[in-house]
Amino acid sequence: KLVDADYSQIELRVLSDLSGDENMINAFNSGDDIHTITASQVFNLPVDMVTPQMRSRAKAVNFGIVYGISDFGLSQNLSIPRYMAKSYIDAYFDNYKTVKEYLDGNVKFAKENGYVSTLLKRRRYLTDINAKNFNLAQQSARMAMNTPLQGSAADIVKLAMINIEEKLKGFKAKMLLQIHDELIFEVPLGELDEVMKIVKSEMENVVKLSVPLVVDSAYGSNWGEIE
Repeated sequence: KLVDADYSQIELRVLSDLSGDENMINAFNSGDDIHTITASQVFNLPVDMVTPQMRSRAKAVNFGIVYGISDFGLSQNLSIPRYMAKSYIDAYFDNYKTVKEYLDGNVKFAKENGYVSTLLKRRRYLTDINAKNFNLAQQSARMAMNTPLQGSAADIVKLAMINIEEKLKGFKAKMLLQIHDELIFEVPLGELDEVMKIVKSEMENVVKLSVPLVVDSAYGSNWGEIE
């Protein structure tokens, strides 16, 4: 069988840990759906009144923040007026104030030092962060916000791969692919349960964050069947 093990919302979990934002940390630690919680806060409604459309828009805001999205970019993604997109982003930062401080701090650090770092201290140098060209400087600012998050997620996945490879010595199971935050394995039926437990445990415990790392896993005879 093919086994697919996929980190759930890893970049947002890394964001909550690196920023230390208590509201986001509490949402993840309570096991609540982060997009529903965000929708509840952005639209100022009780959780049980959040509609699927509201959750979908909050999800776009959550992931857009990770990539340093602007009100214009969000308005394009959601096909809504720019003023509405701005109100979503403003409401988001009102609820996750420490996230705003963290992202702004990354940009400030990059301007002063010329680089930003991931969780495992891997550096990305941003030579255009102080460029006079506005577009180049803004692009580098978005990279300064995003790299510690996306780069840390990549660090975690790569470290998990190394640990899993070590644990699978003696098994016939093979790691086939890594796609962003998911790993694909080819596993004999007789090893399926044991290998899935090993993979999930190694991926979820590879680093210690202030929120749990959660891995969803499934298997099938082909990739389409898993999806």
